[in-house]
Amino acid sequence: MSSRLTLSRPGLVSALGAGAETTRERLFAGDTSGMIAEAGWLRGAAAARVGRFNGALSPLPDDDWHRRHASRNNQLLLAAFAQIEDDFRIMLKCFGADRIGVVLGTSTSGVAEGEAAIAAHTRDGCLPDRFAYEQMEIGDPAVFLARHLGIGGPAYTVSTACTSGGKALVSARLLIEAGFCDAVVTGGVDSLCRLTVGGFAALESTSPEICQPLSRNRRGINIGEGAALFVMTAGTGPVALLGVGESSDAHHISAPEPEGRGAEAAMRAALADAGLAPTDIGYLNLHATATPKNDAMESLTVARVFPEGVPVSGTKPMTGHALGAAGALEAAFCWLALTDPAGRLPPHVWDGEPDPDLPRLDTVVHGRCFALGRRIAMSNSFAFGGNNLSLILGVAG
Repeated sequence: MSSRLTLSRPGLVSALGAGAETTRERLFAGDTSGMIAEAGWLRGAAAARVGRFNGALSPLPDDDWHRRHASRNNQLLLAAFAQIEDDFRIMLKCFGADRIGVVLGTSTSGVAEGEAAIAAHTRDGCLPDRFAYEQMEIGDPAVFLARHLGIGGPAYTVSTACTSGGKALVSARLLIEAGFCDAVVTGGVDSLCRLTVGGFAALESTSPEICQPLSRNRRGINIGEGAALFVMTAGTGPVALLGVGESSDAHHISAPEPEGRGAEAAMRAALADAGLAPTDIGYLNLHATATPKNDAMESLTVARVFPEGVPVSGTKPMTGHALGAAGALEAAFCWLALTDPAGRLPPHVWDGEPDPDLPRLDTVVHGRCFALGRRIAMSNSFAFGGNNLSLILGVAG
């Protein structure tokens, strides 16, 4: 078992709103009001159902360096960071700038700004004056945040599709365990762009309505955006990262291995890393994209790993699939459940019609709480290329 590191209160922005408390109440209420149908994401008149953050975002400082990194992605990132800045300042005072790292996950970075620049070039024959390539570099978020904060420790971005945000937490843990850092600002950020919305639509993997994970009527995902950040340290904190499990089955570039063997390996590795049995887990946040193949694979896997059952829910009907930020967002949802005074669990929002061809899972209904003595949560993330991740979090102490 590896050392147990703690996670600060998360900074959060998503379709559920901004801030831990706003997110907490809307999450446990099963609020899907942030899932909106918008035109402009797809060619033609068809609207796409997306999970957009509708709050105000502060502009970046108007100096040359910040202008070269000005993107909605980095605005979301700074909005989330502002909520954990006090924790960061404490770590900065304790350890110094050179002992703090930044590891973030993303899959889009500032691709939306690149799309706008290409459209302007097509229309006007030149790129906009305020466009800079740095805005759309996949590796930009961590480097941007580190320099913005004056951090001198390691800073890099993980981009492994839908596991990116969760993988960032794993990488942060490794930096601390290896002695490179005493604290790491870590999590994920992704912003909406036509590349991902149109790309998943081209794969026939999207739904025009709010997605229905595990349902017999599921049609596909909704794309979302957001950011979730933590300060990870070996010091005291409310929630501990108890275990991680990773695997790469490389079954197919975009389809999961049908039986979920790689997913199962990741879940069992996380349990082993944490020194826990399946019966110790009090809640499982599913990857649950509401695509036919993912939900089938994950249902089979969960039924094998948890033969006695475990409370489960998929939270993407409330946020959309935030891709590179999803793993961090859903780890944050586990954090909110673990620290909730009543021990509430995120509900499984769907039409209540299970797929008869899949194992029936113990889906969480509104108002359900952790069973006594079982405040330990697992969160799954599965990505293109057979990249699988499972995280286990528990109340520190």
